[in-house]
Amino acid sequence: MWPNGSSLGPCLRPTNITLEERRLIASPWFAASFCLVGLASNLLALSVLVSARQGSSHVRSSFLTFLCGLVITDFMGLLVTGTIVVSQHAALFDWQVVDPGCSLCHFMGVIMVFFGLCPLLLGAAMASERYLGITRPFSRPAASSQRRAWTTVGLVWAAALALGLLPLLGVGRYTVQYPGSWCFLTLGAEPGDVAFGLLFTLLGSLSVGLSFLLNTISVATLCHVYHGQEAAQQRPRDCEVEMMAQLTGIMVVASICWMPLLVFIAQTVLRSPPAMSPTGQLSRATEKQLLIYLRVATWNQILDPWVYILFRRAVIRRLHPRLSTRPRSLSLQPQLTRRSTMQ
Repeated sequence: MWPNGSSLGPCLRPTNITLEERRLIASPWFAASFCLVGLASNLLALSVLVSARQGSSHVRSSFLTFLCGLVITDFMGLLVTGTIVVSQHAALFDWQVVDPGCSLCHFMGVIMVFFGLCPLLLGAAMASERYLGITRPFSRPAASSQRRAWTTVGLVWAAALALGLLPLLGVGRYTVQYPGSWCFLTLGAEPGDVAFGLLFTLLGSLSVGLSFLLNTISVATLCHVYHGQEAAQQRPRDCEVEMMAQLTGIMVVASICWMPLLVFIAQTVLRSPPAMSPTGQLSRATEKQLLIYLRVATWNQILDPWVYILFRRAVIRRLHPRLSTRPRSLSLQPQLTRRSTMQ
């Protein structure tokens, strides 16, 4: 419950927006079209992934398992959140009447955090897997690679869900956000709100930073092998170059889509004087900024599958025919092993 005798529930804040304004901002047709495009894109990527997994090597199979986890996460995120948002846009229901106990708002807040963090954490996990696969090719048993990948995906899901449940345990709050169609963490000055906002921002930013660092090392290693003294005999396999191109694209998309929102959350909860009034009200400019950054972040779930679809060898070779005439490349593992033995 908000202070100063407010009659609003624990997840409702004063937004000072009229029903007519909500109709102008919240278009059910735009939201539905957005979700359908995203769902179709992820279904297409999933079908391509299933075909690619057949007969793939254990190295590639592990990477494709992570990609499957990412596509499934993006698909379910669009399906669940899109269903709530489109329904709200179409009905323009009053949260205080429909959800007086805030159960729906809390559920949406949890899934927003869960499906927001999962792609970033999975990106970091994929970068770690490729880093070890390129720089330490014989450090892991091949037989358990796919099982280990699914275990890692499960752990990522569990970690994101655990963070999303923290406001239900008293650390932070989920509240209805402008224009009244979605719920997310509260950008208030309460210690719990600040702690949860910074924790969400920190985990997301560290995931992006770790992905950037490990991907940079992996790409540099591939370039060193490609242009080394034995480049004619020991070039990176096409699949290794393909996986790094896809992973780099996923990292770039995640950084562009999510970093503005993460930075904005950190700046808002640390602002002095506080951005949120004691009654729970934010300025209209802050509310609009949050909505814009959230919409930009949502594009990540639509662009991820297209990174995989467009960065496949078949597509790259069609754009650059010279790659298909290159001599059959060998594994980079023998060269890395020979180099480490000489040292």
